[in-house]
Amino acid sequence: MNNIAEQLSAAYHNIAENCRQLQRDPQSVQLIAVSKTKPVSAITAAYQAGQRQFGENYPQELLSKAEQLTALPELEWHFIGPLQSNKTRLVAEHASWVHSIDRLKIAERLSAQRPASQKPLQVLLQINISDEDSKAGISAAQLPELATAVAKLPQLQLRGLMAIPAPGDSERAFAAMQQLSKKLRQQHPGATELSMGMSDDWPLALQYGATMIRLGTAIFGARTYERNE
Repeated sequence: MNNIAEQLSAAYHNIAENCRQLQRDPQSVQLIAVSKTKPVSAITAAYQAGQRQFGENYPQELLSKAEQLTALPELEWHFIGPLQSNKTRLVAEHASWVHSIDRLKIAERLSAQRPASQKPLQVLLQINISDEDSKAGISAAQLPELATAVAKLPQLQLRGLMAIPAPGDSERAFAAMQQLSKKLRQQHPGATELSMGMSDDWPLALQYGATMIRLGTAIFGARTYERNE
Protein backbone atom coordinates (compact mmCIF):
# COMPACT_ATOMS: atom_id res chain seq x y z
CA MET A 1 0.00 0.00 0.00
CA ASN A 2 1.30 3.41 -0.91
CA ASN A 3 2.37 5.62 1.94
CA ILE A 4 -0.53 8.05 1.98
CA ALA A 5 1.34 10.74 3.89
CA GLU A 6 4.16 10.66 1.35
CA GLN A 7 1.76 10.71 -1.58
CA LEU A 8 -0.08 13.69 -0.10
CA SER A 9 3.16 15.56 0.54
CA ALA A 10 4.24 14.95 -3.06
CA ALA A 11 0.86 16.10 -4.38
CA TYR A 12 0.96 19.35 -2.44
CA HIS A 13 4.57 19.94 -3.50
CA ASN A 14 3.66 19.39 -7.15
CA ILE A 15 0.65 21.69 -6.90
CA ALA A 16 2.79 24.42 -5.34
CA GLU A 17 5.45 24.05 -8.04
CA ASN A 18 2.87 24.26 -10.81
CA CYS A 19 1.25 27.29 -9.20
CA ARG A 20 4.58 29.09 -8.97
CA GLN A 21 5.24 28.44 -12.64
CA LEU A 22 1.79 29.87 -13.42
CA GLN A 23 2.32 32.81 -11.04
CA ARG A 24 -0.61 31.62 -8.95
CA ASP A 25 -0.84 31.52 -5.18
CA PRO A 26 -0.80 27.83 -4.10
CA GLN A 27 -3.30 28.79 -1.41
CA SER A 28 -5.81 29.53 -4.18
CA VAL A 29 -6.08 25.80 -4.95
CA GLN A 30 -7.78 23.17 -2.80
CA LEU A 31 -6.88 19.51 -3.10
CA ILE A 32 -9.90 17.25 -2.68
CA ALA A 33 -8.71 13.76 -1.74
CA VAL A 34 -11.13 11.42 -3.52
CA SER A 35 -11.65 8.65 -1.01
CA LYS A 36 -14.50 6.74 -2.67
CA THR A 37 -14.19 2.96 -2.21
CA LYS A 38 -11.30 3.50 0.22
CA PRO A 39 -11.49 2.34 3.87
CA VAL A 40 -11.80 4.70 6.78
CA SER A 41 -8.25 3.75 7.76
CA ALA A 42 -6.98 5.41 4.58
CA ILE A 43 -8.98 8.56 5.31
CA THR A 44 -7.68 8.61 8.87
CA ALA A 45 -4.10 8.29 7.60
CA ALA A 46 -4.63 11.22 5.22
CA TYR A 47 -6.27 13.27 7.97
CA GLN A 48 -3.33 12.61 10.29
CA ALA A 49 -1.06 13.85 7.49
CA GLY A 50 -2.97 17.13 7.39
CA GLN A 51 -5.65 16.54 4.75
CA ARG A 52 -9.12 17.85 5.59
CA GLN A 53 -11.15 17.81 2.34
CA PHE A 54 -12.38 14.41 1.09
CA GLY A 55 -14.51 13.54 -1.93
CA GLU A 56 -17.14 10.81 -2.04
CA ASN A 57 -19.36 9.63 -4.91
CA TYR A 58 -21.98 7.48 -3.19
CA PRO A 59 -24.42 8.77 -0.54
CA GLN A 60 -24.54 5.58 1.52
CA GLU A 61 -20.76 5.32 1.58
CA LEU A 62 -20.54 8.97 2.62
CA LEU A 63 -22.99 8.33 5.47
CA SER A 64 -21.11 5.27 6.69
CA LYS A 65 -17.75 7.02 6.70
CA ALA A 66 -19.13 10.20 8.26
CA GLU A 67 -20.62 8.19 11.12
CA GLN A 68 -17.38 6.29 11.69
CA LEU A 69 -15.20 9.40 11.61
CA THR A 70 -17.08 11.77 13.88
CA ALA A 71 -13.95 11.98 16.05
CA LEU A 72 -12.20 13.94 13.28
CA PRO A 73 -13.79 17.35 13.82
CA GLU A 74 -12.26 19.32 10.94
CA LEU A 75 -13.02 16.72 8.29
CA GLU A 76 -14.92 18.23 5.35
CA TRP A 77 -16.93 16.02 3.00
CA HIS A 78 -17.31 16.95 -0.68
CA PHE A 79 -19.97 14.99 -2.54
CA ILE A 80 -18.79 14.75 -6.13
CA GLY A 81 -20.94 12.07 -7.77
CA PRO A 82 -24.35 11.94 -9.45
CA LEU A 83 -27.14 12.41 -6.93
CA GLN A 84 -30.58 10.80 -7.07
CA SER A 85 -33.52 12.53 -5.44
CA ASN A 86 -34.12 9.67 -2.99
CA LYS A 87 -30.58 10.05 -1.60
CA THR A 88 -30.43 13.81 -1.13
CA ARG A 89 -31.12 13.76 2.61
CA LEU A 90 -27.98 11.77 3.37
CA VAL A 91 -25.89 14.31 1.48
CA ALA A 92 -27.74 17.34 2.86
CA GLU A 93 -27.09 16.18 6.41
CA HIS A 94 -23.47 15.06 6.12
CA ALA A 95 -21.68 16.91 3.31
CA SER A 96 -20.19 20.39 3.40
CA TRP A 97 -19.97 20.70 -0.39
CA VAL A 98 -21.83 19.24 -3.37
CA HIS A 99 -20.00 19.52 -6.70
CA SER A 100 -22.60 17.85 -8.89
CA ILE A 101 -25.81 19.89 -9.00
CA ASP A 102 -27.40 19.44 -12.43
CA ARG A 103 -31.14 19.74 -11.73
CA LEU A 104 -33.19 22.29 -9.84
CA LYS A 105 -35.17 19.48 -8.18
CA ILE A 106 -32.01 18.13 -6.56
CA ALA A 107 -31.00 21.59 -5.36
CA GLU A 108 -34.46 22.21 -3.92
CA ARG A 109 -34.39 18.94 -2.00
CA LEU A 110 -30.93 19.62 -0.63
CA SER A 111 -32.05 23.07 0.48
CA ALA A 112 -35.17 21.73 2.20
CA GLN A 113 -33.29 18.88 3.88
CA ARG A 114 -30.22 20.80 5.05
CA PRO A 115 -30.49 21.05 8.85
CA ALA A 116 -31.06 24.59 10.04
CA SER A 117 -28.39 24.06 12.68
CA GLN A 118 -25.72 23.64 10.01
CA LYS A 119 -24.06 26.20 7.78
CA PRO A 120 -25.49 26.50 4.26
CA LEU A 121 -24.45 23.71 1.92
CA GLN A 122 -21.82 24.94 -0.53
CA VAL A 123 -22.77 23.89 -4.06
CA LEU A 124 -21.28 23.78 -7.54
CA LEU A 125 -23.16 23.32 -10.80
CA GLN A 126 -21.92 20.46 -12.96
CA ILE A 127 -21.44 21.25 -16.65
CA ASN A 128 -21.46 18.43 -19.21
CA ILE A 129 -18.70 20.27 -21.01
CA SER A 130 -17.92 17.50 -23.52
CA ASP A 131 -21.62 16.91 -24.27
CA GLU A 132 -21.43 13.21 -23.44
CA ASP A 133 -24.64 11.20 -23.26
CA SER A 134 -23.13 9.09 -20.47
CA LYS A 135 -22.19 12.03 -18.25
CA ALA A 136 -24.30 14.02 -15.84
CA GLY A 137 -24.37 17.79 -16.02
CA ILE A 138 -26.16 20.63 -17.77
CA SER A 139 -25.27 22.30 -21.03
CA ALA A 140 -23.58 25.68 -21.04
CA ALA A 141 -26.80 27.18 -22.39
CA GLN A 142 -28.72 25.99 -19.31
CA LEU A 143 -26.29 27.54 -16.85
CA PRO A 144 -27.73 31.07 -16.40
CA GLU A 145 -31.24 29.84 -15.61
CA LEU A 146 -30.15 27.12 -13.17
CA ALA A 147 -27.61 29.39 -11.46
CA THR A 148 -30.25 32.07 -10.86
CA ALA A 149 -32.69 29.54 -9.42
CA VAL A 150 -30.14 27.81 -7.17
CA ALA A 151 -28.78 31.11 -5.86
CA LYS A 152 -32.24 31.93 -4.46
CA LEU A 153 -32.57 28.77 -2.38
CA PRO A 154 -32.15 28.99 1.40
CA GLN A 155 -29.57 26.75 3.06
CA LEU A 156 -27.54 26.59 -0.18
CA GLN A 157 -24.72 28.84 -1.29
CA LEU A 158 -23.79 28.87 -4.98
CA ARG A 159 -20.00 28.70 -5.15
CA GLY A 160 -19.09 27.87 -8.74
CA LEU A 161 -18.80 25.12 -11.37
CA MET A 162 -17.55 21.56 -11.83
CA ALA A 163 -16.76 19.48 -14.91
CA ILE A 164 -15.36 16.10 -15.93
CA PRO A 165 -14.13 16.35 -19.54
CA ALA A 166 -14.16 13.41 -21.91
CA PRO A 167 -10.82 11.66 -22.46
CA GLY A 168 -8.79 13.61 -24.97
CA ASP A 169 -10.93 16.74 -24.59
CA SER A 170 -9.34 18.20 -21.47
CA GLU A 171 -7.68 21.33 -22.86
CA ARG A 172 -10.64 22.49 -24.94
CA ALA A 173 -13.02 21.68 -22.10
CA PHE A 174 -10.93 23.44 -19.44
CA ALA A 175 -10.66 26.56 -21.60
CA ALA A 176 -14.43 26.56 -22.10
CA MET A 177 -15.02 26.09 -18.37
CA GLN A 178 -12.75 29.01 -17.56
CA GLN A 179 -14.87 31.26 -19.77
CA LEU A 180 -18.12 29.97 -18.27
CA SER A 181 -16.73 30.64 -14.81
CA LYS A 182 -15.89 34.22 -15.71
CA LYS A 183 -19.40 34.80 -17.06
CA LEU A 184 -21.00 33.22 -13.98
CA ARG A 185 -19.04 35.47 -11.63
CA GLN A 186 -20.39 38.55 -13.41
CA GLN A 187 -23.89 37.63 -12.22
CA HIS A 188 -22.94 35.75 -9.04
CA PRO A 189 -19.73 37.26 -7.61
CA GLY A 190 -19.48 34.63 -4.88
CA ALA A 191 -19.34 31.76 -7.39
CA THR A 192 -15.56 31.77 -7.63
CA GLU A 193 -14.77 28.05 -7.43
CA LEU A 194 -13.87 25.92 -10.45
CA SER A 195 -13.64 22.20 -9.67
CA MET A 196 -11.84 20.40 -12.49
CA GLY A 197 -8.76 18.29 -12.98
CA MET A 198 -8.02 14.80 -11.69
CA SER A 199 -4.95 12.63 -11.26
CA ASP A 200 -4.14 12.51 -14.99
CA ASP A 201 -4.86 16.09 -16.07
CA TRP A 202 -4.73 18.39 -13.04
CA PRO A 203 -1.67 20.45 -14.16
CA LEU A 204 -3.56 21.44 -17.30
CA ALA A 205 -6.63 22.30 -15.22
CA LEU A 206 -4.51 24.67 -13.13
CA GLN A 207 -3.48 26.51 -16.30
CA TYR A 208 -7.16 27.24 -16.93
CA GLY A 209 -8.02 28.51 -13.48
CA ALA A 210 -9.04 25.42 -11.51
CA THR A 211 -9.44 26.21 -7.81
CA MET A 212 -10.30 22.66 -6.73
CA ILE A 213 -8.59 19.54 -8.07
CA ARG A 214 -9.82 16.05 -7.27
CA LEU A 215 -7.08 13.48 -6.69
CA GLY A 216 -7.78 9.86 -5.79
CA THR A 217 -5.34 7.42 -7.36
CA ALA A 218 -2.41 9.81 -6.88
CA ILE A 219 -3.00 9.70 -3.12
CA PHE A 220 -4.67 6.41 -2.28
CA GLY A 221 -3.58 4.18 -5.15
CA ALA A 222 -5.83 2.23 -7.49
CA ARG A 223 -9.47 1.98 -6.51
CA THR A 224 -11.52 -1.03 -5.59
CA TYR A 225 -15.23 -1.11 -6.30
CA GLU A 226 -16.87 -2.99 -3.48
CA ARG A 227 -19.23 -0.46 -2.01
CA ASN A 228 -22.88 0.27 -1.23
CA GLU A 229 -24.73 3.14 -2.83
